[in-house]
Amino acid sequence: MSRLGDLLWRFPSLGMAWRNLGRNRVRTALATLGIVIGVVAIASLGIAGVALQQQATTDLGSLANEVTIRAGSDSDSDGVTDEQVEAIRSVVGDAPVVPERTNSTTLSSRDGEEAFVSVTGVSNADALYSVSEGDAPERLRSGALLTADTARRLGIELGDPVTYDDRLYRVRGIVESDGGFGGGGELVVPISAVDEREAYDAVTVVASSGDEAQTIVSRLESRFNPGDEEELSITNFASVQENVNSFFDTLNLALLGIGAISLVVASVAILNVMLMSTIERRGEIGVLRAVGIRRGEVLRMILTEATFLGVIGGVVGAAASLGTGLVIFEVLAGDPTLVFEWRSLRYLGYGFGFAVTASVLSGLYPAWKAANDLPVEALRG
Repeated sequence: MSRLGDLLWRFPSLGMAWRNLGRNRVRTALATLGIVIGVVAIASLGIAGVALQQQATTDLGSLANEVTIRAGSDSDSDGVTDEQVEAIRSVVGDAPVVPERTNSTTLSSRDGEEAFVSVTGVSNADALYSVSEGDAPERLRSGALLTADTARRLGIELGDPVTYDDRLYRVRGIVESDGGFGGGGELVVPISAVDEREAYDAVTVVASSGDEAQTIVSRLESRFNPGDEEELSITNFASVQENVNSFFDTLNLALLGIGAISLVVASVAILNVMLMSTIERRGEIGVLRAVGIRRGEVLRMILTEATFLGVIGGVVGAAASLGTGLVIFEVLAGDPTLVFEWRSLRYLGYGFGFAVTASVLSGLYPAWKAANDLPVEALRG
């Protein structure tokens, strides 16, 4: 005897439940479709929330690791001095310290297209910028970097010249444009190309993580801003990232609640299907009770039907949600394989589990009613 046959012999309610669902396939399919829609609603909304959080985390990732330092309200200079830069280096240890001078200009293409860009003068460009083409040299002494959006708009490629302050600079690298706030164009040149001022407009410290960045902020505050004085203005976006993550956690819970409404509606449809099914088979159930089938077996049969509906709808819904998740991550994050990470896959489990649970709960009353119906009354019905 095969394993399936042995299983059906030991638990006849399984075979009877499967046979009963096949009697009215249209009604069964519609009930299952409701479950599928509910699972897709829960899983897809949860996955969409994860994809949005992934995108926001990517955009904030570099900023969370950076500490930006400017002249404070109680500073005696208009910027950060060389002496302060050396003091900053002694406080932060091995973390890269990048002094910056800033300006702005308008770049023009050969066909007359113009783009307003900010200008940043640095020496060690590789500490602050990631390039999609070319290179960001450790010591930027010649050439320039340009953001990808501006390069695309003006038709500028690697090796092309750009003009700043009546001087030509060859584009050595194209800077990735998908991180941080804003999204405006930026031209990065050697620090000597920007106004030779005694002080720097800003200094950026690049930490290895958001936690280290917050530790550096505390050390710098203790060193430069004792009491109520503000010699230097020190900012970091690690706390912003924490707030963003907290917001998305709350958003995901709200999305799960919205998706759960669909499954609640589907469970009502299952309740209706099971009630109709038991009413139509009342005489048959009465015969089964009359020949010795116990109440528990009738109860298991009806509950098994409801469980089958939940399992089938849950599996189909999870598969459809996985396909939807691939599309969502491709559009929002540019990497569809991220859907296979646990924080995304768990929503498939949530949807499946909710589907089976809702289906079983919907079958409780019809099962109890059928199991407790007197055989004589059932036969009369």
